Amino acid sequence: MNKRQRIKKNEDFQKVFKKGKSFANRQFVVYCLKKEEQQAFRIGLSVSKKVGNAVTRVQVKRYIRQAFLELKDEVKQDMDYVIIARTQAATLDFHETKKSLQHVLKVARVYKG
Repeated sequence: MNKRQRIKKNEDFQKVFKKGKSFANRQFVVYCLKKEEQQAFRIGLSVSKKVGNAVTRVQVKRYIRQAFLELKDEVKQDMDYVIIARTQAATLDFHETKKSLQHVLKVARVYKG
């Protein structure tokens, strides 16, 4: 993921939380906000301390980023996504993380796969 594909600023996160729609499963909550003027999607990650220690949180973030990298052609491009990891996300390996993200993106109707 390059820097243009990440949501970093708090105001951008707040916009997605307030104006976007949320979809969830047991491991993740995904907020989606349509951005007409945007060519490529952006993602923001939120993994709280409830999920685990620093090592676990970084691993969860890496899994999510890699999953989005592999799914980038199947998700809608003109969107901002904020992914919040729930505590169960810490127990997943990469393939389970990817599968869970695919599921929640299908529920959100932004996944074409």
